[in-house]
Amino acid sequence: MPFPGGLWWLLCCRQGFTLLRRDYGEADREADGEAEEEEASFELRAQGDQGSLEVSLSQPTRSSSGSERSLLVAEEMRSLIVEKGPGPVEDDPDALVKGWLQREVRGGVKTPWIRPRKYWFVLTPDSLDYYSSNEKGARRLGSLVLTSLCSVLWPDKQTYKETGYWSVTVFGRKHCYRLYTEHLNEAVHWVCAVQKVIDSKAPVQTPTQLLMRDIEEHCGSPEVLEQIYRCNPILRYTSSPLYAPLLPFTYGSLDQSAPGPCSYTTLRDEAVKLFNSLQQLELERDPVPLMQGVLQTCLDLPPLVDEIYCQLVKQTTEPPAPGGQGDLHYWQLLTCMSCTFLPSLPILRFLRFHLDRTESRFPASEMAKYACFIREALGKTKGRECVPSLEEILVLMRRQEMICTVHCPGAPACSVAISSHTTAEEVARELVSRLGLSQSPNLFALYEQSQRREQPVGSATLLADILTRFENLAREEREQDPPCRLCFKHYGFLDTDNVPRDSLEFALLFEQAHEMVLRGYVPTSEETLQTLAALRLQSLNSDFSTHAPFPRLEELFPPHVLHARLPPPRRQPPTKCRGARLRAGLLAGGLWGQALAKQRAERDQRLRGRLREEGASTMAAIVEKWKLLQGMGRPEAMAAYVALVREWPGFGSTLFDVDLRTVRPRWGRGGGQPWQRAALTPLSLQSPVGAGPQRLWLGIGAKAVSLYKPGEPEPLDSFCYGRISSFGASDSSTFRLSVEDRDLLFETSQVDEIAQLLNTYLASTGARRPLRPQELATSPPASAPTALPQGLCPTAGPWQHQPPVGSFHS
Repeated sequence: MPFPGGLWWLLCCRQGFTLLRRDYGEADREADGEAEEEEASFELRAQGDQGSLEVSLSQPTRSSSGSERSLLVAEEMRSLIVEKGPGPVEDDPDALVKGWLQREVRGGVKTPWIRPRKYWFVLTPDSLDYYSSNEKGARRLGSLVLTSLCSVLWPDKQTYKETGYWSVTVFGRKHCYRLYTEHLNEAVHWVCAVQKVIDSKAPVQTPTQLLMRDIEEHCGSPEVLEQIYRCNPILRYTSSPLYAPLLPFTYGSLDQSAPGPCSYTTLRDEAVKLFNSLQQLELERDPVPLMQGVLQTCLDLPPLVDEIYCQLVKQTTEPPAPGGQGDLHYWQLLTCMSCTFLPSLPILRFLRFHLDRTESRFPASEMAKYACFIREALGKTKGRECVPSLEEILVLMRRQEMICTVHCPGAPACSVAISSHTTAEEVARELVSRLGLSQSPNLFALYEQSQRREQPVGSATLLADILTRFENLAREEREQDPPCRLCFKHYGFLDTDNVPRDSLEFALLFEQAHEMVLRGYVPTSEETLQTLAALRLQSLNSDFSTHAPFPRLEELFPPHVLHARLPPPRRQPPTKCRGARLRAGLLAGGLWGQALAKQRAERDQRLRGRLREEGASTMAAIVEKWKLLQGMGRPEAMAAYVALVREWPGFGSTLFDVDLRTVRPRWGRGGGQPWQRAALTPLSLQSPVGAGPQRLWLGIGAKAVSLYKPGEPEPLDSFCYGRISSFGASDSSTFRLSVEDRDLLFETSQVDEIAQLLNTYLASTGARRPLRPQELATSPPASAPTALPQGLCPTAGPWQHQPPVGSFHS
């Protein structure tokens, strides 16, 4: 006979919805679980300066019985947790905060027919307890012991929107309390109170930390050290899994700022997972991908760096087969760690002691060689932006150097031996010396080149990080895309007139001028562009010959010129009537849409055919001009090419595509007059620059800063450095240039590069002056420039730091 509806509902309320996995009636079992939490939350805590050696030596070993360990834990728990009887809850003298809170809201907005459970919570200096009620003799249902490793989360709006309650989450070692209240001020009061209790607790120290301190104190006594290692298995190699990290981590501390697609759990869980990954290294035939994964996790979660160092020291201490394959894999990963991350000072001292101990116990062994390499690497490591590439890991496993290929336009590629600590400045110095450019007044730099962009490399940048970026981009890009590469080029032109024509620098200058022509940064006539293409062919293949290799047209002639000859696509006027737009949309989805797609395909095919015709006619004109250069040598062709390009007044400047957003007057004060608005003067009579945003070229040269309209040879205006009072970045995409009584604001994605190049020319010419009094109110203070090494790019890359702000005067 089926139960009546009311009786069935009563049974569900009393026994809990166990069939639906909603355990509402689990007060007894919750009490047992919280008691288990109290026992499981035992950890070795710092107890002032009381005999650390005695504490460290009394850790249970593998041979200890389970009863001894349970007695030790029970004694410790009795000293940490105050037993609370069934006395009156309201009269507890240790209570800091008490009140009604709801735990684990089951209802909320989505299911309002389920009523949340309320409990009476009491916060004491040692724990957070909750009772069935606030009456005298109420049963304590659970307790969460508060230590310095506990954490509490502030209430968030998202939970309030979903449930209608403000949440307070307190994390313990194995459990967490998710508490809810309807009032925000009450939730904030509980969070502040719990956090204050957590902050008042003494820092927790793990056995590993105490043993590290003991080892440091008794490093001069070999007998005591051997006793420490013999009596504490936690310091030695183990084949068993690790159930807790070696260092203390906050309970429930989620690293929300970790980049990349990886989703990480708590730091404690990630530390245990990493130890399991380390143990897999012993049997891996190809450990390189696994090593890179461990390094990437440490880069994403920096607090785990010290933990991994401790785990590697543990696994390389007294292994079962010293010098075996598994042991060497640990040493190889430790080598990669030492070239990527620098540990904290206590871990660094412990690591160096471990390296010295290994070299003394196994002299002339592979482990000793790795220890010596690691010690040297730790003295050079300053931090990395990327983890080592697969090639770098293979090289570090053999304790060798990498070979980096740097391409030089107009010269053979150079191979340079680098390490994990080699910077772009060191490579640039070597190339300047190797290529005979030490006496050049111009500046050079390494560039990152790809199909989409080219940017200079800061001198402090590690080349190993650049190679890792190239490896990551090669995985993402398509196979037909050209690979990224490093290139050695001019960075700043201080003197282009006195470069010897028979020097390698002139070949670099010729190649850089040709790149400017192909990008459309040399505004000149089409006839001149064809002559330049013919000179390029003469420099490549000498005299005309039908058997000579022909480069592609886009490698000789600017492609945008050919595209400009094509007729612009006809734009259909927009339909004004809503019904007409609806009918057009319906027709586009049927047969009429297929006809339109066919028409578009035919039109694109006609445009491609027209483009091929234009390209063929242009190539024919270039070949005719090439035939006229019969007998001209390669140096003469290069010199003629550079001479034609030098006819443009902006030659030697670095051009940036910018959008002039606004020209605003500056506020000035002079001669004791009050502050007044300065008059706005146009940049030139040829262009009303203050009228609105427009696309311009910003040319940064050694003597002046110029503004060009794209495609026009003459500048709209040019500002010598004596007219520029200050410059800098208003935000990440806005560059500010203060010219006398005006502020020019440019929208660009190359703010850092523009500011760095201006500072480079400023430091090279030494034309710096202090700010005038009226400029101090409108310009932030500028840092003093540093003298640049001759022939080198700046020491610090602008893409790593905030762009500098300068003010100068001729």
